[in-house]
This record gives sequence, structure tokens and C-alpha cells, in this order.
Amino acid sequence: MQRHGSGDTVTLRMRATGLLLLVVHLLIVGGLTLRPRTVPWVPAANVEPLASITAELARGPWSAVQSLGGSMLLLAPLGVLLPLSAGRLNVSSLASLTRTVFAGAMLSLTIEVLQSAVPGQVPDIDTVLLNTAGVALAHLAVVPRARARIRRRKEDLQGATPTIPRVGLAPQADVLAAYRTYL
Repeated sequence: MQRHGSGDTVTLRMRATGLLLLVVHLLIVGGLTLRPRTVPWVPAANVEPLASITAELARGPWSAVQSLGGSMLLLAPLGVLLPLSAGRLNVSSLASLTRTVFAGAMLSLTIEVLQSAVPGQVPDIDTVLLNTAGVALAHLAVVPRARARIRRRKEDLQGATPTIPRVGLAPQADVLAAYRTYL
């Protein structure tokens, strides 16, 4: 059995920290979005994309920043926490972004569907769009640079990779001699 070096410890700590923070964040989001509210009047659910976004923009820039910014910030930490909890350092940036945005969109959609059963909460398709945009922006702003930094740190802890100056290939006859049959 192979012992884990200091580079693997960095990855394990990163995953454990990411999972803990992810669970805490999801518990907070669930508490904020799925608790019943007592209100005298509830608007109808918005299933038309961009309808509430254009309505907020029509109310004025400051009102739009407050309302739309809150929706973008609600799930934005997932853009960092999901890749952190996965613990992958050598992965394509596009694949990581795609996985993270898809997971964020599905989580946002799940919250909106669950809100339809909670008194006083109104589902809104634009919230799903804004939450997903927040996840994507947070991922793009933080994850590529953080991964590069962690990879550099891991390489510094492990030292330089040894190289073999001259590696030749064995002749084909030597490699395949055992598999030849002579009649």
C-alpha cells in the first residue's frame, strides 16, 4: 500500500473543507428560501423567462441592483464550493465550469419547485436564471486561479519531477518474441 504524501494531504484538506462549507451553505440557503412567510397577498408564479428581470430594470437601476444582485449572490458560493469539494486539480476549465453551472442550475430549479409547496413563497423562473449566472460568475472569477495556485503549491511541496534523459524503445522482436509461434 502506498502512503499519501504531503500533496495528497492538501487535496484531502481541500475536499473536507469544501464539503463542510457546502453543507453549511446549503443549510442556510434552505432555511432562507423554504421557510413559510405570512403575507396578505401573493403574486402569481412567474414562468415567463426574463419577465421579472425587465420589470425590475424598469423600476430603476438601484432597485434592480438590489433585487437582481440578491438573487445572483444567493447561490454564487456554489461556483467555488462545488469544485472545491470535488478536489480535482487537473481538470479542464470548460468541463469544470459546465459541471458546476449544471449542478447550480439543477439546485436552483429544485429550490424553486420546492417553493411552490411552501405558503407565501412564489416560484420564479428568473430566479433560476440569476442563480445560475451567479454560480457561473463566481466560478469564473475564483476557481481557475485558485486551482493554478494550489497546483503550484503542491508541486513546491513535492519537489521537481525527475526526468530520464534517454529512454529508448525496445525492438519489436524482443517485445513480441514470447507471443510468436513457430510451426
